[in-house]
Amino acid sequence: MKKIENSYKKSGVDISLANKLVKHIAKLSKKDVKKTKAYSKKDVIGGFGSLYDISNTKIKDPVIVSCTDGVGTKIDLANKFKKFDTIGIDLVAMCVNDLIVQGAKPLFFLDYIAVGKLNLNKTKKILKGIFKGCELSDCKLIGGETAEMPGVYTKNKFDLAGFSVGIVSKKKILDKKNVKDKDIILAIPSNGIHSNGFSLVRSILKKNKINSFLKKEILKPTKIYSKEVLKLTKKNIVNSAAHITGGGLIENLLRSVPKNLTLNIDLSKIKITKIFKWLKSKNISDEEMMRTFNCGIGFCLIVNKKNKKKIVKVFPKKYRPYEIGFISKNKSKVNLSNNLKW
Repeated sequence: MKKIENSYKKSGVDISLANKLVKHIAKLSKKDVKKTKAYSKKDVIGGFGSLYDISNTKIKDPVIVSCTDGVGTKIDLANKFKKFDTIGIDLVAMCVNDLIVQGAKPLFFLDYIAVGKLNLNKTKKILKGIFKGCELSDCKLIGGETAEMPGVYTKNKFDLAGFSVGIVSKKKILDKKNVKDKDIILAIPSNGIHSNGFSLVRSILKKNKINSFLKKEILKPTKIYSKEVLKLTKKNIVNSAAHITGGGLIENLLRSVPKNLTLNIDLSKIKITKIFKWLKSKNISDEEMMRTFNCGIGFCLIVNKKNKKKIVKVFPKKYRPYEIGFISKNKSKVNLSNNLKW
């Protein structure tokens, strides 16, 4: 009798190992699931689809908002420095921070992890970060997928994608139509580079010695702004908002302002942190810095000036919003004054 040589495991995919990971996720999420007003308390993790009872949200005229994103090439540096416990926070943050731009409360999150070869210890650390990100944003991890793809990804390489769903009352959706002449623009500080511009960062790092400062700064997780921003939207004191990601400050703010109004920004007011000053010193123009990085601003609010004090009080000192510009009626889309202070 001919001996059977081929198997899925020999081709590089270990189903038994994947099943161990599912059991680990179920164990981690057990306490979380009990707190979740999901459709079923049993088998929430490990089913073919994830269920969530939306009737428990008790929001009038509910509108579902969904976002999906990844972490980009920041994962390559997580691999380089063998630090995997915070990259999951980045994944959740990139999705959730987009949800709250429209005033939506995050409900649940799903993740997708693609690997060349499943490493349980490494994947558990990534998941630890995802759970932490969900905790910080007050949403629930209710499902996901881990795909072992030998030949597509080399042994140690991996990729992450996330998908988040939130809910908002139709009457409380943050829309650029709410923006008025003479509204002010408040900048909320970032926690560092967040998760954009890392192809340029990696290119620069190849030519420079990586010290302890850089290691710490480069993998700082993206700040999640949901708790503070949603406190403000409940009070109806935010007209519009912007998550400062790829494209930088100006491009993202323009998405949150009507075409008939002008964005006026005083660049000299931007509080640029040390990591961006270091990047700027590596022969990058002001324009390129502004288009590639958040330069110290992770999120923006467009509000009536009379509400400024109420808004500032909601944030901890480190992330206290400050004024960088205003909205006006003008023919131009953007008016930039002064220069960045490096």
